[in-house]
Amino acid sequence: MHQAESPIVVIGASAGGIQALLELIAELPAAYSAPVFVVVHIGTARSLLPDILTRGSQLAASHAEHGEQFVPGHVYVAPPDCHMLVRGDKIELSHGPRENHSRPAIDPLFRSAARSHGDRVVGIILSGALSDGTTGLLTVKSHGGTAIVQDPEDALVEGMPVSALRLVEADQVLPARDIGRFLASTNVSRSRSREIGDMGDPFEAPAKKIRADFEAQERDSRGNQLTM
Repeated sequence: MHQAESPIVVIGASAGGIQALLELIAELPAAYSAPVFVVVHIGTARSLLPDILTRGSQLAASHAEHGEQFVPGHVYVAPPDCHMLVRGDKIELSHGPRENHSRPAIDPLFRSAARSHGDRVVGIILSGALSDGTTGLLTVKSHGGTAIVQDPEDALVEGMPVSALRLVEADQVLPARDIGRFLASTNVSRSRSREIGDMGDPFEAPAKKIRADFEAQERDSRGNQLTM
């Protein structure tokens, strides 16, 4: 099977996101045809997340290794204190600067996947505080990928979903379990070349939206919206 024929699923979660992640992954069948990449804000702490995901699903999970060639139907988890990037059909680990106070961070994974795999990327934001993953999901969307956000009412911590929905026009807003069911039952890999062509520079739209959001913060014009 050529990697070009398969979607690439990237998932970001933080506070309250482990339960959501478990619910999502549990819905994926053993024959699931996409690789799944997961970043959870674990910092430098020892992580048992791959073991937990393997026990709770039909898919095998492991901490990603630098230079590893990824395969469909496997869950790759960012190891402690490393950003996880996707380059072609391989994984890169980086000890680069923290982003959004985190390493691993969600945005580097989403950006690298979007730039490497374009409209085949499915980006998913789950429960968490603050805004990590928002600009990454915007990059996914701007490259023609699919943007999915956990319904804030279903999230234990709504900050990340709310932030993502403020800047990104999500394709799906669903409870965590329904996100898994959607992935399992839908061919989410599709061509959006026409949409990308109409958008011009894929980095222009995200930059404009981010600038507008920062200006709204400076004017304190968000009213009762969540402050990041």
